[in-house]
Amino acid sequence: MLKVEKISKTFHPGTINEKTALDGLSLTLEDGDFVTVIGGNGAGKSSLLNALAGTWQVDNGTIMIDDIDVTKMPEHKRATFLGRVFQDPMLGTAATMGIDENLALAARRGKRRGIKAGISKAERESYRELVATLGLGLEERLTTKVGLLSGGQRQAITLLMATLQRPKLLLLDEHTAALDPKTAAKVLETTNRIVNEHKLTTLMITHNMKDAIANGNRLIMMSNGKIIYDVKGEEKKNLQVTDLLKKFEEISGNDQMSDKMILG
Repeated sequence: MLKVEKISKTFHPGTINEKTALDGLSLTLEDGDFVTVIGGNGAGKSSLLNALAGTWQVDNGTIMIDDIDVTKMPEHKRATFLGRVFQDPMLGTAATMGIDENLALAARRGKRRGIKAGISKAERESYRELVATLGLGLEERLTTKVGLLSGGQRQAITLLMATLQRPKLLLLDEHTAALDPKTAAKVLETTNRIVNEHKLTTLMITHNMKDAIANGNRLIMMSNGKIIYDVKGEEKKNLQVTDLLKKFEEISGNDQMSDKMILG
């Protein structure tokens, strides 16, 4: 479903601020893979997701999604293949519009739009049923402006929006990092249900090692713009946080992980 070959990206080349974000990185995801991504600050995790989303063009390499070369495709066209949820609950939704209106926008993404009435009765009922699956009681508040929701509620709605059209690739950029532990656990539970139910190919960045081990069928660790560890199946299931810390030290030659990751 995803094939990345030797992509590189350097910001501010030739200046004192030169930074290599991605360094000849290659990655292949099979259809239905749920991959968690960990690494220290500046490892290249978000840079990888931005490269896949087309936020900026890579300097070298190719990106294929479902056998389609999207390497040079602009971000707005690439969005046809992708769903994305950001770390900030304020991103990804229109704060001044209702829950139903936000879902309608997501449902119409990439489609031709006419001048007929905004949301039909049948559509509103389908949104009600969809929102009810979250178990947050929001199905009775469909007209509530999204900006009035809590961070966790908003992130759950954003997740529904990102997966409404069953994207070829779902990108989760630390989407629980800004939430309290209880709310983060609820959003992760919802994430697993949606990903597993629809067999969505997913990349999820997290700073929480326990979450990285507990979720998905595969785990990759990044450092200095490269993938330095890739594990799946039973080997992944049997991992402990101490194993990951040790592996990071062995492979990267660095005994320093961010405090946020270790505490997570």
